[in-house]
Amino acid sequence: KYTNYLGECLTILLAFCPPALTLHFNKSESFFFNEAILSCKHKFSKSVSLRIEWKKIQSQGVSFVYYNSEFTGDLRGRAEMLNTGIRIRNVTRRDSGTYRCEISAKSEEGQRLGEATITLTVLVAPTTPVCEVPSSAMTGTVVQLSCKETEGSPPSEYQWYKNGVALLEKTATGNARAANVTYTMNKKSGTLLFNTVTKNDTGEYFCEASNGIGLSQKCSVKRMQVDDLNVSGIITAVVFVALVMASCGLGVYYAQKKGYFTSKKALPSKYPDAR
Repeated sequence: KYTNYLGECLTILLAFCPPALTLHFNKSESFFFNEAILSCKHKFSKSVSLRIEWKKIQSQGVSFVYYNSEFTGDLRGRAEMLNTGIRIRNVTRRDSGTYRCEISAKSEEGQRLGEATITLTVLVAPTTPVCEVPSSAMTGTVVQLSCKETEGSPPSEYQWYKNGVALLEKTATGNARAANVTYTMNKKSGTLLFNTVTKNDTGEYFCEASNGIGLSQKCSVKRMQVDDLNVSGIITAVVFVALVMASCGLGVYYAQKKGYFTSKKALPSKYPDAR
């Protein structure tokens, strides 16, 4: 017979926090991680002998974190039992995941089993994103700017700025449409795409990453210069190259006419061969 228990989702804060919260900073400006309590309540009698096991469910399989009255793996040395629950000290991103508490008890009715599934999410503030902005571009070409950071949990969203002003997100209705936006900004992936870049897109760009945890982070400002394609300059260069090639061809033809490329006959030796 199985007794079902409701799982609960625990959210642990790992970020720069206001003084009112319980996280503190040491002198090196690092901070102590908070603790997480994974609760596993049961209705068995206190007189019943219990066997308790905790497991972590991951994509690569299920592994023990508490087995045979001992913690294993990453939790060894920084976790302790609270009755049938677990207190984890100094939680990190690696502690995020789904845990399962399994309790078995012997009774007059036989072996009784119960389990609870708990999801632990460790929230981490974003780090400074890496931004890629081309320094120059030609009008009419496709240009993409990118912004990414990988430390934030949950994943960060991204906002692009031009000359210090937040760019509007392109939508079917609203201000972005009225402003005749020529770009597409993806806040999830951090890309800013210009399908047909113009000189008006010249400016100083930077990106901001945020996930609601701690302070948002910005990359350094980078300038993108958009110039018109110099058609007259290209034509002039092509004509110049054609004239140079024609001059070289005429020079070769003249040299051949004058016999400069004709091989001379070998002169008789000054000294006859010795016989």
